Amino acid sequence: MTTKNETNLKTLFKVLQPGCVATIDWLEGYGISRNLQKYYLKSGWLESVGRSAYKKPGDNIEWQGALSSIQKQTKTIVHVGGLSALSLQGFSHYFRLNNESLHLFTPLQTKLPKWFKSNSWGLELQHHLSSFLPPEIGLKELKVNQISIKVSSPERAIIECLLLAPQKMDLVECYHIFEGLVNLRPKLLNELLVECNSVKVKRLFLYMAEKSGHQWFQFLETNQIDIGKGNRMFGKNGVHVSKYLISIPKELADL
Repeated sequence: MTTKNETNLKTLFKVLQPGCVATIDWLEGYGISRNLQKYYLKSGWLESVGRSAYKKPGDNIEWQGALSSIQKQTKTIVHVGGLSALSLQGFSHYFRLNNESLHLFTPLQTKLPKWFKSNSWGLELQHHLSSFLPPEIGLKELKVNQISIKVSSPERAIIECLLLAPQKMDLVECYHIFEGLVNLRPKLLNELLVECNSVKVKRLFLYMAEKSGHQWFQFLETNQIDIGKGNRMFGKNGVHVSKYLISIPKELADL
């Protein structure tokens, strides 16, 4: 191996964080051509994680490192959201969570890399495509096993939970989560709810927020939040809540 190739390889090992993946385009950015990547692979200096992705020899790659590499090395817009984001930030004791699922949110028509989808990360990937919120509002960097990934703040995460309700998440469970979210930031909530284009989500959020009785609810600028017109029903024989134009399950109304 030439001195230049040795330098490129040393640079790669220096900048690639343990537990993370190196994508082919990212490697090219460090002067490692695709032919050289194949040479490194054949020589045992890189190992394949799937098509278009590599790792250091013997490195253990978990979902956090794989996702971090997608977020930082590619143009794919993706973040951990919903129940997964809440669990990672310590709210899992408020609700029953299927720890074998990872909820990822992306804009519409976004495709996750094949190498990421085809690998078994020890959990089920739940890929939710939606444009109901701007992709950049209410996100934060969070370290998970020493690897930084982009996740929803608690404010955005609970709103994402309501997007999945009632088809993929129970409304009663959503409310139990609300009961534990005592320190949400009203300024960020206002921004998210004003930008949210889902009438269903906004109505459910305002109903549950008021019902939970948290102090932050009084600081929401509800007059700025458009909840549309016409009643929305969530299940049969529901209880009508005229203020928010929704009919909800009796189990929720009775809480």
